Amino acid sequence: MSHSAATAPPAPTAPPAPPGGARERRRFTLDRLDLTYSPYVYIAPFFLIFGAFGLYPMARTAWMSLHDWDMIGERTFIGLDNYTRLLSDDYFWNALVNTFGIFALSTIPQLLLALFLANLLNRTLLRAKTFFRMAIFIPNVVSVAAVAIVFGMLYQREYGLVNWLLGFVGIDQIDWDGQTWSSWTAIASMVNWRWTGYNTLILLAGMQAIPRDLYEAAEIDGAGQWRQFWRITLPLLRPTFVFVVILSTIGGMQLFTEPLLFANGSIIGGNQREFQTLAMYMYEMGLVNLNSAGYGAAVAWALFTIIGLMSLLNFVLVRRAAT
Repeated sequence: MSHSAATAPPAPTAPPAPPGGARERRRFTLDRLDLTYSPYVYIAPFFLIFGAFGLYPMARTAWMSLHDWDMIGERTFIGLDNYTRLLSDDYFWNALVNTFGIFALSTIPQLLLALFLANLLNRTLLRAKTFFRMAIFIPNVVSVAAVAIVFGMLYQREYGLVNWLLGFVGIDQIDWDGQTWSSWTAIASMVNWRWTGYNTLILLAGMQAIPRDLYEAAEIDGAGQWRQFWRITLPLLRPTFVFVVILSTIGGMQLFTEPLLFANGSIIGGNQREFQTLAMYMYEMGLVNLNSAGYGAAVAWALFTIIGLMSLLNFVLVRRAAT
């Protein structure tokens, strides 16, 4: 035997597995799975609820709109005939005009007033700010049924407070629920009174997120309140204002409860459909007239499309106006 072979070191052997090695590997695997999949588990309840009560009804309504759908059970596929029928339906166009009319009278003044009130409540020199911020939100807490009852009494033709006040300036009594423009004004006043405070608080939260240093620097440079509002507040408030505009657009185009209660529960919105909105017409076709559920579904999808286009248009206009 050679000297080199006799002195060669023994071949290395693998070290023994440390105690708990399998347990450590299992824990590592579980931690990796937790980091990878636990966020999806946490948000899964929302998507399950949205799928059951949002996505599925939308898909079901789209399928219904392609049929002559009778709630009794008769269903016949007719393709896009329901949508073609919309183009020649005078009641649909009347409801569309009413919806846009009430929307214009309610949303535009509401947003302007909310912006003014939010800027007023944001001033540091205003006393009892907490009280006014709480008070301005009270109309949104009040039941919409109670609001409709009170405003219905205010706009009564014979003994209403509004006609009584108009009489002092020589204006004859107005049949508020008997004419198109007057009913639009009455319903818009209900919407403005109820939702202005809500939008005010959202805009106020956006204003308070603006650093106060910018206003102090502008004041040192000699900028007045109006210039500070136009040059600092509005540009930095743009994301919040876009959100409020889109939210108000969706709510205004879906207006249903206020005109329904103003009409004392009449789904047609007055004797001659003076203030029937698209949401009311959709309800009439889809649920009141059981033999035209498919057509009511087509009205629902038409309303959905209009809301999407209006929200997109308002988003573009607000962004351009703020730049």
